[in-house]
Amino acid sequence: MEFITKNPALLLIDIQKAFLDKDYPGGKRNNLDAELICGKILERWRELGLNVIHVRHSSTNPDSKLHKSKPGFEFNDFVKPKAGEKVLTKKVNSAFIGTGLDEILKDLNINTLVVVGMTTNHCISTSVRMAGNLGYETYLISDSTACYNTIGLDGKEIDCEVIYESSMASLKNEFASILKSEDLLNLVG
Repeated sequence: MEFITKNPALLLIDIQKAFLDKDYPGGKRNNLDAELICGKILERWRELGLNVIHVRHSSTNPDSKLHKSKPGFEFNDFVKPKAGEKVLTKKVNSAFIGTGLDEILKDLNINTLVVVGMTTNHCISTSVRMAGNLGYETYLISDSTACYNTIGLDGKEIDCEVIYESSMASLKNEFASILKSEDLLNLVG
């Protein structure tokens, strides 16, 4: 329960219906249960009465599955916000840009963040890096996030597991502590 005394906020990033398509945006995805795990963590946070902040991506491209006019913009059913939970909308990769997130966290006296969501090498990585740079004690939950295959500079496809492992290794101990959901849930009791 010592972890709870840190008043950790749960930051759920881009857990939206667009990512239910396992082939979007890169043809193959790892961690197919990531959203389910995010939902379990959210449920525990709610039980404990801890702060929850939902962040969603709103693409400026009208053809994107994450554009506000598309069904993919909606929150995944596992993590739908409840009344009283903060919902922020961003247009770039970082949850801190254009959302007022840093000010919200300061107003709530929060300096510890638990980050879950999509995708590991894009909005999660960018937000975790900024959180670390802004001085937040940051925890990234490894099985709550996922990657897609990516085309490399040479035009060859890079497997999602390689992208995921590389992204996690780049964040580990430099910007965040990396925990599995089971370890996090044990920490909070």
